[in-house]
Amino acid sequence: MTPLQFESLYSARWRELEAALDQLDGQKTKKRKNPFDPVPAAGGENKAPDAARVAALYRSACEHLALARARDYPVHLVEHLEQLTHRAHQRIYHRAEAATGRVARMFLVGIPQSVRAHGWYVLVATLAFALPLIGTAVGAAFEPGFALMLHDAPSLRSYEEMYGSDAEAYGRQRGADSDFQMLGHYIMNNIGIAFRTFAGGLFAGIGALFVLVFNGLYAGAIAGHLTSRGLGDNFYSFVVTHGAFELTAIVLAGAAGLAIGHALLAPGRNTRADALRKAATRVVPVLYGIFALLVVAAVVEAFWSSARWVPHEVKYGVGGVCWLLVIGWLAWQGRAEKTDAH
Repeated sequence: MTPLQFESLYSARWRELEAALDQLDGQKTKKRKNPFDPVPAAGGENKAPDAARVAALYRSACEHLALARARDYPVHLVEHLEQLTHRAHQRIYHRAEAATGRVARMFLVGIPQSVRAHGWYVLVATLAFALPLIGTAVGAAFEPGFALMLHDAPSLRSYEEMYGSDAEAYGRQRGADSDFQMLGHYIMNNIGIAFRTFAGGLFAGIGALFVLVFNGLYAGAIAGHLTSRGLGDNFYSFVVTHGAFELTAIVLAGAAGLAIGHALLAPGRNTRADALRKAATRVVPVLYGIFALLVVAAVVEAFWSSARWVPHEVKYGVGGVCWLLVIGWLAWQGRAEKTDAH
């Protein structure tokens, strides 16, 4: 079916849906030159649209949008259907929800669904980060000089002091007198890493992969070196809890960057600008999730991970629970909800 035939076959239903939405929004339908312009609903403007009919038109418009995308129909046709289905969804679902309800739905449904929709990018980002991290950690743990390939000697001594048995608080840098000062440092540092990872996607995805690999090598060398120095318990009990949030956010930032890079490399029948815009729109929920994870990670790192009074065993237990919660949230939350077609 050609785009023109597709449009001729279904445009009457789209106009009917748009006219109904105009009535629901209290707008007056007007005559326009655009063939997609609404026509007055039967029975006059004062008659409220039938809710079942509006729902049915919305579902069919979602199906038409999916078909238009799958068949690479012209951009203007896809964009019109995207705007129409988005508007209908807002009118049918979102306006009935309070602001807190919309936020809750975003975190309980929108973010995990979006992460799963980018599953292949998440897998590649995970491997790009985890494999260098594990490899360098093992190498540095068994070969004391291995870490010097990635860090200079003064930096490694500084890390030994930060996680030594006489440290006032684990992970606290010199010059930081309180957990609140470290909180600000962690937020800025974490967001900076995530932003660089995501922005690296603009370089055809290669930049995102580079940042992921580099951070994996950097962190793995530190972990392996501290393990070889007998400070493994101090270090791993420090990172295990906030790492569930921070490392997940970094991987998701890399996945979002890879999605952007793929859109630039393979735009399909769209222009690269259109492909970039659409890819950016699709990863917005993932970016919300990244920001939330980084803020949680910073708070946990400043006030829990650094605490010396908490036994290592307790931190390992809490950390394990946090990892299960994050993985469960992203892997299963919102599966009972149908993903919006738009």
